[in-house]
Amino acid sequence: MPEGDTVWQTAQRLHQALTGPPLIRSDLRVPRLATADLTGRRVLEVVPRGKHLLARVEGGLTLHSHLRMDGSWQVYGPGERWRGGPHHQIRAVLATADHTAVGYRLPVVELLRTRDEDRVVGHLGPDLLGPDWDPDEALRRLLADPSRPLGEALLDQRNLAGIGNVYKSELCFVLRVSPWLPIGEVPSPERLVAHAKRLLEANRNRRARVTTDQPRPDRRLWVYGRPGRPCRRCGTPVRTADQGRTGQERSTFWCPNCQPGPPGPAPS
Repeated sequence: MPEGDTVWQTAQRLHQALTGPPLIRSDLRVPRLATADLTGRRVLEVVPRGKHLLARVEGGLTLHSHLRMDGSWQVYGPGERWRGGPHHQIRAVLATADHTAVGYRLPVVELLRTRDEDRVVGHLGPDLLGPDWDPDEALRRLLADPSRPLGEALLDQRNLAGIGNVYKSELCFVLRVSPWLPIGEVPSPERLVAHAKRLLEANRNRRARVTTDQPRPDRRLWVYGRPGRPCRRCGTPVRTADQGRTGQERSTFWCPNCQPGPPGPAPS
């Protein structure tokens, strides 16, 4: 699932593939950009901002994309077969003489002036993997609504940018707190922020995300995606339930024995 570490890796791949030589192909397959053409321009840099990708192009333009749940950018060499999905799922193609970047299932593709980037990312909190990282500001934003459930506060990109559903569940488990505990009641919340930073930093260069202390293929995650299976600490079956406002629910995984606090919904 694309989270801050995945987006950081994607930005690195795109930056390495596209910066330098001019674009020889530009194909943005969304209706409002049907006539936009970046051919002949150079990509200056590709940077991540939380879960957003910003490809800055000559002439003061930025191609903004977001992966959300299913999107991906794939990079191919000359003559290499594109393997990211069927052609009807392609939303963007950018190519130099040496590399072609293909964006599949991208729910957000837009072209804007670089000076206007704040319009799409200015609302975000400090980026866990970005140069703007500020743990004190992240903590201040998290605690601004002390009654909000911890799991929901962590997913709110206005608080700190880069955490998704996997890290939400894993962080709560590692710190032995309930995802439904009000954020204002979390003991030493600065530990939460520091550990989130450590986890994303540790995974930004890994091919497979690891949150456990035994990164074997069968032990990479503590609770995420393991409903009904034994907790790796105590053997209690892991539970899962939807969490969040109506229409914005996300699955949360937790161990009811290792994570004390207000009881969550009944296990599924």
